[in-house]
Amino acid sequence: MNLLVTAGPTREHLDPVRFLSNRSTGKMGFAVAQAAAERGHTVTLVAGPVSLPTPAGVTRVDVVSALDMLAAVQRLLPGHDALVMSAAVADWRPKLMSGTKLKKSAMSPLIELEPNPDILKTVRPLKGQRLFVGFAAETGDPLAEAQRKLASKGLDLIVANDVAQPDAGFAVDTNRVTFISATEPPRPLPLQSKLEVGHALVGWLERRGAA
Repeated sequence: MNLLVTAGPTREHLDPVRFLSNRSTGKMGFAVAQAAAERGHTVTLVAGPVSLPTPAGVTRVDVVSALDMLAAVQRLLPGHDALVMSAAVADWRPKLMSGTKLKKSAMSPLIELEPNPDILKTVRPLKGQRLFVGFAAETGDPLAEAQRKLASKGLDLIVANDVAQPDAGFAVDTNRVTFISATEPPRPLPLQSKLEVGHALVGWLERRGAA
């Protein structure tokens, strides 16, 4: 199977030194890519700005912004059987970006934003027989929001987790997730390493792809 995996945050620049972003470190997406490679699949990893080594056997494409990531996914998707969208893409970007550093004395205290495209919704017309997997990183009970995203984005599987938990959120090596699909009851997984979660996810793709 040829897998396309996205990972990490995006950076939405206000000027060359300031940007909007989030706490994603890319560990979950890199673990999915590593697990898929370990299981003999061909993997392309589209990575936002992270400080992680490329897993062995994985082809890596580095991007910065949400628009960069969208362009990479659109370009690469036709050569892949499945898309695992684990990146934490910024929802908004500054409407204007300065090519030079903005001086504090000249800056407005208000930054006008515009929405970034939803990558999964944008590439949905390209889905065909491909398997699409999304992630729902929420605080509190993530299941209701995950169910909504599963339907609205036309996903085969969504992986939900509560990022407020200290052992299952950002910048840690473990995760506690629930697999939710349209054809199966929700499947909660115990706390385990992100690599183990990655193997479980790729195993789900293997079973679904063989069905």
